[in-house]
Amino acid sequence: MAKKAVATFAAKAGAKSMVKCIRMEKSPKTGAYVFTEQLVEEGKAKEFFEKK
Repeated sequence: MAKKAVATFAAKAGAKSMVKCIRMEKSPKTGAYVFTEQLVEEGKAKEFFEKK
């Protein structure tokens, strides 16, 4: 089960639209779940969630 939250931010003139992506991963060390957050371009959000 993955947590997917995408928040959009206002883009200024000439700037690319960015989204905040949050992915839940299970830590191999402790077994606990950790959340990975990253700001990515809107078109690359799908690639962020495909990575492991």
